[in-house]
Amino acid sequence: MGQRIDVKHLNIYYGDFLAVEDANIAIQPNKVTAFIGPSGCGKSTVLRTLDRMHEIIPGAHVKGQVLLEGRDLYAKGVDPVAVRRDVGMVFQRANPFPTMSIRENVLAGVRLNNHRISKSDADDLVEWALRGANLWNEVKDRLNNPGIGLSGGQQQRLCIARAVAVHPQVLLMDEPCSALDPISTLAVEDLINELKHDYTIVIVTHNMQQAARIADYTAFFNLKAVGQPGHLEYFADTTTMFNNPQNEEAERYISGRFG
Repeated sequence: MGQRIDVKHLNIYYGDFLAVEDANIAIQPNKVTAFIGPSGCGKSTVLRTLDRMHEIIPGAHVKGQVLLEGRDLYAKGVDPVAVRRDVGMVFQRANPFPTMSIRENVLAGVRLNNHRISKSDADDLVEWALRGANLWNEVKDRLNNPGIGLSGGQQQRLCIARAVAVHPQVLLMDEPCSALDPISTLAVEDLINELKHDYTIVIVTHNMQQAARIADYTAFFNLKAVGQPGHLEYFADTTTMFNNPQNEEAERYISGRFG
């Protein structure tokens, strides 16, 4: 089952620059939460703090708390690699490992975590993850072919299969459909709707219709001016956000009268 995330007084830095100021948000388990807002407002930056990917950038750091079921992911002694097992990430551009087969791509995270796994267990896991990503029927006869040979939409679903194979609690998705055609986008959206029964999902999207279609909750990030830190302007259930937002900036952004 998915787990709850509580972000408390999160300040996110790139060196001395404060990129996101005092974000507070409760992300509900087994729901889809969408992050929307103008470019540069910190949506993807906040997303990357949820699995400690932010600090991979030299000089980048955070102050505040990110609690996964009450456990602070930034507490002393917490292993970032262990965090990324619980919190999986799917990126904007599908990034299957180019030298690996479809099968090995699915198993990459498991192998990275030094899990020794028998061939039959590996076979079962590959089928389970690819079924979970709605990809099994399309690729089951060519599992040893390169993952990079799939179409863009299939590659993105392969990356989702790779993410779920390590059995995370949370799936983060950073604009997972922005490089896809409408039919592939719909396939991934359908998949997200299915996956939320097992995972907590947070998605960054520039596509308002997508947020309205698939998110249970929507967080609108904003910034006062270029060069100023981004902040969480307004958070609501998606119906309220798109039909009756109680926030003027959010209403302007959603209706396209922004900037």
